[in-house]
Amino acid sequence: MIRTPLRPLPRILEAREKGENPDAIERENIRIRHEQMRDQSRLRAEGRLLVLGVFFLCAFVVVGARMSMLASSEPVEPRAAAPGSVISNARADIVDRHGRILATNLDTHALYAQPPHMVEPERAADGLVQIFPDLDRDRLLRDFTGKRKFLWVKKKISPEQMQAVHELGEPGLMFGPREMRLYPNGKLAAHILGGASFGKEGVGAAEVIGIAGVEKYFDDYLRDPANGNAPLELSIDLTVQAAAERVLYGGMRIMNAKGATSILMDVETGEVISAVSLPDFDPNDRPRPILTGDQGDSPLFNRFVQGVYELGSVYKIFAAAQAIDLGLVSPSTIFDTNEPLKVGGHRIGEFHNKRYGDLSVTDIIVKSSNRGTGRLALMIGPTRQKALMERLGLLHETPFEIVEAATGKPLYPTRWTDVSAVTISYGHGISTSPMHLAAAYSAIANGGRMVKPTVVKQSGPQEGTRVMSANAALQAQRMLRAVVTSGTASMAEVAGYQVAGKTGTADKPKPRGGYYEDKVIATFASMFPANDPQYVLIVTLDEPVETSGDKPRRTAGWTAVPVAAEMIRRVAPLLGLRPQADPLALNEVVLTSGQ
Repeated sequence: MIRTPLRPLPRILEAREKGENPDAIERENIRIRHEQMRDQSRLRAEGRLLVLGVFFLCAFVVVGARMSMLASSEPVEPRAAAPGSVISNARADIVDRHGRILATNLDTHALYAQPPHMVEPERAADGLVQIFPDLDRDRLLRDFTGKRKFLWVKKKISPEQMQAVHELGEPGLMFGPREMRLYPNGKLAAHILGGASFGKEGVGAAEVIGIAGVEKYFDDYLRDPANGNAPLELSIDLTVQAAAERVLYGGMRIMNAKGATSILMDVETGEVISAVSLPDFDPNDRPRPILTGDQGDSPLFNRFVQGVYELGSVYKIFAAAQAIDLGLVSPSTIFDTNEPLKVGGHRIGEFHNKRYGDLSVTDIIVKSSNRGTGRLALMIGPTRQKALMERLGLLHETPFEIVEAATGKPLYPTRWTDVSAVTISYGHGISTSPMHLAAAYSAIANGGRMVKPTVVKQSGPQEGTRVMSANAALQAQRMLRAVVTSGTASMAEVAGYQVAGKTGTADKPKPRGGYYEDKVIATFASMFPANDPQYVLIVTLDEPVETSGDKPRRTAGWTAVPVAAEMIRRVAPLLGLRPQADPLALNEVVLTSGQ
């Protein structure tokens, strides 16, 4: 910028010559200069205001556009992922088919210590051991007097325990809020529910995650806020489950069994109304897995899906039903079971070397003849037999919705030969879980349609695929009824409730090959009411022995059948089934009064 002198010499000289005051020139130049400076400052300020206005306009446009986008988009619940972020500890309830609570949440507290803030660590350790006897006093004292700045003392404490810790008056002992998983019914349905534990943890909250059973299988659903905390509705009936557990526990003790399992299944919907595995546990205090020995001895072992056993003669009805379905035989077709049966160099014998003589197909099932069933299997052939086993779901893991079900994979021969067909026809050479058996028997009970077992409440019957004709299923039902009325399951008769079923007694295999002579798996697979089956009941006992007689008895007819009969007697009224009186013969009718 060119600055004009305030007292220019030519003008000063000219003013003096004219007799004017030179100071007026200076004052005028100062005025002009101030006006120029004021104009420049005004222009600069106006430019800055314009830039600031444009900035605020752009910011307003961006914020408005973002608000419009949020208003038009679907809301999404943020998930905590970064360290230090908020931990979501909400978890939906689990209820039975009638809405009764099986699993819920309970507000509680965790106890932690900050050793640098502790005043009397030794006194605090002594007091904590009195409140929590399972704590190690010496270890607590080492932690309290060492270099640690933080440690968990107890992840879950009761209000009474919290008050007792308060009364210790130790400033270094502090509490963090928790929401723990609570199973108000204790051990009831433990193997179905599984259990939950803490996942991601912070001082102010802890994430509750499923670790077994339906808690783990449906973990994403139970933790999803989008479900609005809607409970997970199971197919289990709490009262039926309680009755089944009570009866099965008593039966296991009376029959001196090391373990037991039962399954009650609706044959139309596939809903599992009750499923019991003993020994069991309390999911509120879930035990640790055993690291040595037989895993089947652990209370965590789920026998109804993880227990893969040779189930014995309960398989014989499949051979009879398939042979009838293929048109190879009728229920009255006669076979000579005394005639020796050799297959692949192996001689097929009967239980205790019995000789049954000529038997119809119905009598083969009633008497439980190995030779008769083997001849049916040879008529069917290995290829067609394996195809039926496939359709019945006996060669794949069951789709039951608990995580343990995926581990219960059936065992069967890689080469399905004639020998395989014969042994499998009477339940040896193939190992499946009781849940597999329940689903397969449901196909017979409902008229030949395969239904998948489910633990989730259903709104109506499943439209299962047909695996056998309705006639074959009906004839199989009649044969199973004859097993109860005149066969190996006579103790299964329950007054007012017709029962149909088949016994199965299989020797337990040794770990290194061969079979035990005094250890069996005893199973009774049944359906009721026999005239219109609505439910299938499977009862399996592990190493039972009935000792009321002169000799110990281990067969299913003496062990599993009485337990199943008592269970039907208890649960049928709870299921809403009315007992039906058997009609009397004419000579039994007595006239008591008349006009």
